[in-house]
Amino acid sequence: MKQKNRIIEVYGLWFADLVVVCISFILATYIRFGNFKDMNDKEIHFQVCLIALLFCTMYSFFLEWNHQFLKRGYIKEFYAIVKYNAFMILVTQTIMAFLKWSDEFSRLVMVYFAILNFVLSYLVHIGIKKLMKLHYMSGQSRIKVLVITQKNLEDAVKEKLGNNLDISYEIIDTVLIEDLSEDFLQKVTFMAVDEVFIYTPELSQKKVQAIIGTFDEMGVDCHYCVNVEGIWSDRSSIGDFGNYSVITYTRFRRGYKRYFAKRLMDIAGGLVGMLITILFYPFVALAIKLDSPGPVLFSQVRIGRNGRRFKIYKFRSMYMDAEERKKELEKQNEMQGLMFKMENDPRITKVGKFIRKTSIDELPQFYNVLMGDMSLVGTRPPTADEFEKYNQYYRRRISMTPGLTGLWQVSGRSEIENFDDVVKYDLEYIDNWSLTLDIKILLRTVWVVLAGRGSK
Repeated sequence: MKQKNRIIEVYGLWFADLVVVCISFILATYIRFGNFKDMNDKEIHFQVCLIALLFCTMYSFFLEWNHQFLKRGYIKEFYAIVKYNAFMILVTQTIMAFLKWSDEFSRLVMVYFAILNFVLSYLVHIGIKKLMKLHYMSGQSRIKVLVITQKNLEDAVKEKLGNNLDISYEIIDTVLIEDLSEDFLQKVTFMAVDEVFIYTPELSQKKVQAIIGTFDEMGVDCHYCVNVEGIWSDRSSIGDFGNYSVITYTRFRRGYKRYFAKRLMDIAGGLVGMLITILFYPFVALAIKLDSPGPVLFSQVRIGRNGRRFKIYKFRSMYMDAEERKKELEKQNEMQGLMFKMENDPRITKVGKFIRKTSIDELPQFYNVLMGDMSLVGTRPPTADEFEKYNQYYRRRISMTPGLTGLWQVSGRSEIENFDDVVKYDLEYIDNWSLTLDIKILLRTVWVVLAGRGSK
């Protein structure tokens, strides 16, 4: 399961269940007494609520009852919540009897609590499930899977994955091993692919190794199915993907908690950044309009994580015919490789030189950070035409969410004159990523901006 879904199933639902327990207990107490003053022993009532919250936490983390949340239909969800509430009441009543609290605690409160907690839990779970389905309907957030198999297994593999993968997955294509070629693998370089599922029991290990090596170089996760005829997949402890036993090859062995913390940091930073952008907007907009005709904001299609397309936003720093004039200036490109860089670029306006030097032009990208297309720290998002020239080695640099800043930006980007050096810094960031590294890069970025070492 991808990190985002794991976070929702473990922490999101746990938090929702805790809130429901508190609301149900408060409502049950109020319905029984009509106020919060006439309880026999307020301390015992409070402690019973704490027991229910503790049970909710233990049940969520030790029994992992929400593990199959996205795959459960309404009926299965109903039975799962019945079971959860039945155990909660049983455990709570047993502890109350052991501590001899039963005489001091209203039985009607427990009855009302049981009914309310069941109804509210079911409604909240269904609501979260519907919101997640709406979220994944766009397709941009779904985990894009490429399936590689052999002809005699094609129909069975499609059916099994279709029945067992949850709504967060989208099978974008199925390729038969008989049709797999170097040309196709080259095409995959430019496809939006997050993961690859391989089930080719008749293919030699040497060929499988070559296929996995190709995707590994691109930074794409591979699930290699190791199902053996006559051995049930539920007896395997290797791993699971759509009810297939698999060995998963990935360069990214970081816990989902750290990815969750990174996203929270992005949201917090994105909100602060948007406030700063709003404060700067009237002044920057006026300066841009007075300096040259055209819109205040510039948007461009960029390539995000694993080939996703998104629109990046900046304050416009160039004249309106910049893209057309770029072709005339290609011979003066000071960067070796796929990027274009020119110190005294005639396409840049007077205001543009200032907002680039101070990095003010990049403020609107905080919107991209809030939307999840970008992160505060990451790799440089390539343009669409640049991406079309990528090889498999370059492709790995988009295996992480692109960032507003990154390792190459704080490593003397104005002095870098070779695109391969940009790639080197991006891959170094990917291979050594940690929250500590992100914080260091952010602090170094502040210094770079304050020192006026922005883009030339």
